[in-house]
Amino acid sequence: MKRQFVAMVAIVVYATMAAAQQSSAPSSMTTAQAAARWIQSTAIKTDTGVVWPADSNDPKSVNTSLYAGTPGPILFFLESYRYTKKADYLDFAKRGADALLASAKKEDPTGLYEGLAGTGFTLGEMYLVTRDEKYRKGALQCAQWIMDRAKPSGKGVEWDQGNDIIAGAAGTGLFLLWADKNLQAPGARATAIAAGQHLLEIGQPQGDGKTKWMMDDKFPREMPNFAHGTAGIAYFFATLYRETRQQQFLDAAKAGANYLISIADKQGDICMIYHDDENKNLYYLSWCHGPAGTARLFYRLYQITNDPQWMTWMKRSASALIQNDVPNKAVTPGEWDNISACCGTTAQAEFFLDMYLLTHDRQYLELARKGTARLLSDATMDSHGARWVQAEHRTEPDLRVAQTGFMQGASGVGMWLLHFGEFSAGTKLPAIVFPDNPFTY
Repeated sequence: MKRQFVAMVAIVVYATMAAAQQSSAPSSMTTAQAAARWIQSTAIKTDTGVVWPADSNDPKSVNTSLYAGTPGPILFFLESYRYTKKADYLDFAKRGADALLASAKKEDPTGLYEGLAGTGFTLGEMYLVTRDEKYRKGALQCAQWIMDRAKPSGKGVEWDQGNDIIAGAAGTGLFLLWADKNLQAPGARATAIAAGQHLLEIGQPQGDGKTKWMMDDKFPREMPNFAHGTAGIAYFFATLYRETRQQQFLDAAKAGANYLISIADKQGDICMIYHDDENKNLYYLSWCHGPAGTARLFYRLYQITNDPQWMTWMKRSASALIQNDVPNKAVTPGEWDNISACCGTTAQAEFFLDMYLLTHDRQYLELARKGTARLLSDATMDSHGARWVQAEHRTEPDLRVAQTGFMQGASGVGMWLLHFGEFSAGTKLPAIVFPDNPFTY
């Protein structure tokens, strides 16, 4: 079968190129702090604090989503403070969180990366570092609004935003589990379980212990990977099993994983699943629709079952990135030049470090280093700091902008550089771990 690979920024480059980049590029920590300076320079003052535009050149792009909005810089500054103890980082985090707290309202979408769950997670992380009660109250209010808006459906509950990790019930449920564990949010655990009950009922059996889930009942195409499909929803089931030990959730998680394996490209000892069912020759290679994200399901299953088959599928997911190094050459501006934590190099580098920490196989560490070296060399550096000019959308490859947010911008890249810099220095410090991430340092 002929494969069509989406062009991305190189994560696997010739060793001589990597060595040259590493010798000439600034360090991870230096570049992370330069990214912080640039993000500070893009902040917009409000009556309640500061906010950030997703596109640094477009003030109208200010939003409150964890995906692209103000929460990303807040979390990046919060983590920067934890690592450096620089007071101005905490000040920016607080000013951003104050504005976010003031803007949150019960009518906001409920999802993790597109709504109240992301707002609640961000405010909750602020509380865990500052112990300022207003942030805890804000996070609990977000959780309560989410629970208040849950609608009975069959044996469970649902929301209007669908089923997936990005905006739907799976991501929302993961936040509720996080809020139960970290903030003791009343009713959060029970509501997350009820969301799982609903998702159990709407799965589509595919025979022989396999089940798939759609993003929602309106979108016509199936996108099976982590961001919008079966992989993310099955990950939620696996996490529910870890918290509840209810066999129905483990069975559903396994059924989802078995379905994904059944449709995967497994040639050459890899595991790689197409972008959508109308483009079965189109493969992404990162978090959203690629192996770096879908492997999170396999790892969660390995964590809760200790079954070595799931580690095998993780390794095959990593092999998909290694063997299909489309980016073993320079990417021209007209291609999909993306370095982000969603679709690009950042997520790939993070996944390789996760694989190294699990397996101690040094090939993964070298790949994480090479990906990070590429991020350092691709940064635009000037008197304002560091940023990354990229194309967010595959279908708009010429629309290249510098973004501030987490999943598509400097906050996500900066967070990775902080983590990799501290890992390289042999220092283990607190790391913000998102509700959909099974890996911890």
